Amino acid sequence: MSTKPWIEGPLELLKHGLEHIQLGSDFDTRIAMISIDNGVELMIKTYLGLPSRVTSITGLSRKKYEEISQNFPYLLDGFEEFASDKIVGIELGDIEWFHRLRNQLYHEGNGITVEREKVEGYAEIAKILFSNLFGDSVEDLIENIAHSLVGEFFSSWASLEQELIRLKEKHAIGSSRRFEPPTMLVRQLEQIDILSASFVQQFNLVRQFRNELAHGLATPSASDLKDHTIAIKKLLKTINEL
Repeated sequence: MSTKPWIEGPLELLKHGLEHIQLGSDFDTRIAMISIDNGVELMIKTYLGLPSRVTSITGLSRKKYEEISQNFPYLLDGFEEFASDKIVGIELGDIEWFHRLRNQLYHEGNGITVEREKVEGYAEIAKILFSNLFGDSVEDLIENIAHSLVGEFFSSWASLEQELIRLKEKHAIGSSRRFEPPTMLVRQLEQIDILSASFVQQFNLVRQFRNELAHGLATPSASDLKDHTIAIKKLLKTINEL
C-alpha cells in the first residue's frame, strides 16, 4: 500500500465504483458511474491542490485553484493548463462526456440506466488517470481487482501516447500548445516524414476502436481486444525502431 495519504480519498471512491460494477445490477452500474466520476473529480482536485514541492506545478495560486474548482469544466481547463504532462492515455473530452452522463444519473436517477460497457470504459480511464497523477497502479492497491483485457488495451494505448510524445521531443517539433492530442502528434510526425502513411492508417483504426470502447459504443470480444492490443504493440515497435 502506498504511504501517500492524499490518495486515500480518490482510491476509496474508485474502489467503491469498481465493486459496484462487479455486482452487475442496473442500480449498481448507476452507483458505479457516480462513484467513479466523483473519484475522477477528487483526483484532479487533490493533485492540483498538493504542495508544489510534490507536483512541481508553478503559477497556480490558491485563488486560481479555488476558481477552477468551482465547476467541472473549469477544473478540466485548469488541469490542462497546469498539469498537461499528466494527460497521457486519456482524453479530457471523454471525461467531460462521462461527467455529463453522471449528472443525468445523479439528478434524474429514477428510471435512467447506463450500460455497463460505458461504466467499464470510464473505470479504465480513471485507473490511468490515477496512475498518471499519483504514480501507483489501482490494481496494486486494491485487492481482488483483476487485470483485464480491457485494462491491458488501455494501458498499451497510454504507452503509445507516451512514446509519441517522446518521439516528438526527440525531433524537437515545436508547438504553441502545451498539450496536444495524439492525433495531432501523429499528423505532425507524418508531415516531417517520421511516420509513414501506413502507420497513420493503422493508428487511426486503433484509435477509433479505443474511442468506441471508452464510450461503451461497442462490446468487443476477447479476440478483438487481443488483436487491437497486438496492433498497438506493433505500432510501439515501429516507433522504438525510429
